[in-house]
Amino acid sequence: MENMDEQLPEMNAGSDPIVYPPKYEKRDQTTNIWIKSVISLGLYLFLGYYIFHSFQMLLLITSVVLFHELGHFFAMKFFRYKDLGIFFIPLLGAYVSGSKRDVSQKESAIILLAGPLPGIILGIILYLLYQNDPTLAIGDISFGDVALLLVFLNLINLFPVYPLDGGQLLNRVFLDEEGWIGKIFVFISIALLAWLSWRLYSYHHQPIYFVFLLFPLMMVLRMFGDNKLKSVEKKIETEGIDMDKSYEDLPAEDYWKIRNILIEQHPAFSDVPPAPPYEYDVKEEKIMTTIQSLLHRHLVQDVSMAGKIFILLIWAAAIASPWLLNMNMYFFRQFGL
Repeated sequence: MENMDEQLPEMNAGSDPIVYPPKYEKRDQTTNIWIKSVISLGLYLFLGYYIFHSFQMLLLITSVVLFHELGHFFAMKFFRYKDLGIFFIPLLGAYVSGSKRDVSQKESAIILLAGPLPGIILGIILYLLYQNDPTLAIGDISFGDVALLLVFLNLINLFPVYPLDGGQLLNRVFLDEEGWIGKIFVFISIALLAWLSWRLYSYHHQPIYFVFLLFPLMMVLRMFGDNKLKSVEKKIETEGIDMDKSYEDLPAEDYWKIRNILIEQHPAFSDVPPAPPYEYDVKEEKIMTTIQSLLHRHLVQDVSMAGKIFILLIWAAAIASPWLLNMNMYFFRQFGL
């Protein structure tokens, strides 16, 4: 007797089985990723020089930012993230991009702390060396100033404000990032970043500080994008398509069905003709990336209460370290700290 539960090929009106072409497979992105990284670095340096008018200072800041991001990069590489790349955002900083389906809280904590902690430690070492010998310098910049820059930029990243490293750490390990508490935290972060931009402008009276509004603006745009994807995800679920799998395990049939739903529901793909005919579009790579983002990601909650306390102590020690060492963190005086 035949097994009637076995999945049969989908039939069209003429009862002929539909043969779905393979799902879109992206080409090796390593070269493209690093080309984009180099281009972003070039723009970062070009606009940075316009602001600082000192190539030496610009290189120093870029080196500090790169040192920070390399910490994230190597930690993500150690935990086998794919499609890794470092991208610079002119006037704002940089970030490391990578993908992994099963995300561990423990791994995330290590990755997030691997950026700021080495910079703070190096800054403290340089500061202590400078205290012992004030003549030490890199070019015309003293070890003391280099130390303050290292500590300051990395300390800022540890603040519990999303999307800074400290904010991501709080949301990933201590809050429910997919729940309403995590969303409220993101809204609070948006408000704080907007306030920071205004506070800096009020103190310095320089419009350049409004560039910090780009952070909350990008976060708001991302939230709108996520909401659009939520409606797409609900439609996919009503079609009975299993999204709890990796892209590699996604059947070709499901790919083309999800693709049609995406074209129907998402305005970014409204100009793409639905299948059939089963033909790739010029936007196929973007469609594939969006489908990948829709597939369920697993967050492994593997940090115990003792682990959370340990992470919290490390974070608090890093935050407090410059004040414990009596470093002159004059920047924070304008905020009453």
